[in-house]
Amino acid sequence: EVQLVESGGGMVQPGGSLTLSCVVSGSPISSFDMSWVRQAPGKGPVEWVSGSIPGGGTPYYSDSVKGRFTISRDAAKNTLYLQMNSLKPEDTAVYYCYARDFRDYWGQGTQVTVSS
Repeated sequence: EVQLVESGGGMVQPGGSLTLSCVVSGSPISSFDMSWVRQAPGKGPVEWVSGSIPGGGTPYYSDSVKGRFTISRDAAKNTLYLQMNSLKPEDTAVYYCYARDFRDYWGQGTQVTVSS
């Protein structure tokens, strides 16, 4: 059974940094297209923040995070990361890890709050 477990969320001041981690169990991370998705409080649509495909290639970033966030994988740790710099209050959201092979898999989410 594939499971995704996020960690690394928390509260940070504007301009600060956080790194989110998503540990994948049940299958090698190289099996999946993987993304970070966020949902702001009280707002319906989710935002696809960043995506990564196996074997490299240009990652995807939404315009709202381009130049500030970096997605990466560590195959040895079977872990997906999201390095978030220059955080803004509008980055406040629950961040979810998403994986896809022929099925969809979601983590439980981790809260990121950017506030002074």
